[in-house]
Amino acid sequence: MTALALLLLSLTAVVAVCDWLVVSNNYRSAEYLFKPLVMVFLIAVAVSLDPSSDFARVMLIIGLVFSMVGDICLMLPQDLFIAGLGSFLIAHVFYVVALLSLGISLQGFLVGVVLMLLVAAIVGRKIVAGAASADKALAGPVAAYIAVISLMVASAFGTGRFFAIAGALLFGASDSVLGWTRFLNDFPRSRIIVMVTYHLGQAGLVLALI
Repeated sequence: MTALALLLLSLTAVVAVCDWLVVSNNYRSAEYLFKPLVMVFLIAVAVSLDPSSDFARVMLIIGLVFSMVGDICLMLPQDLFIAGLGSFLIAHVFYVVALLSLGISLQGFLVGVVLMLLVAAIVGRKIVAGAASADKALAGPVAAYIAVISLMVASAFGTGRFFAIAGALLFGASDSVLGWTRFLNDFPRSRIIVMVTYHLGQAGLVLALI
């Protein structure tokens, strides 16, 4: 990792902690600043890294940009859930391409597939059912999103890289909590859990480039 990347990663951590405090205290107006700013710094980190694959970095950066768009859609007072979901779905497609370009093993990928099939059977189907209960039109998009993020996690397992696997699992955990609280049952501190796991997950995917 370059000195500049390390500095930017440190600044990312500071901004992320600020966002967590903002979310924890429900300061919505401040969240409009800090939430996208975390992604801006992560993009800067990805740009400044010395990656093992320049192509993977480009794909990951595009994914980060779409993630930032998704963040903005989901935090605005208007109901832009479908737009946010679509942005994150596109982001995961680029993450999958980035991870595949890093090189994957079939054995690791299959381990990831089995794991995500279990998660989908236990958690994913309940979230899809909850989405269908809220609005039948949401069932398809939510199911498609779960399929794509499951592919992303499986691809991360295929790389065999610690940061990729940890980042993908944390991202998946964040989205699972988000889907559960939106369509099934909310619980205390759910928003802060979503944001902490989400930011750590994104950071892990960025560090997988090293």
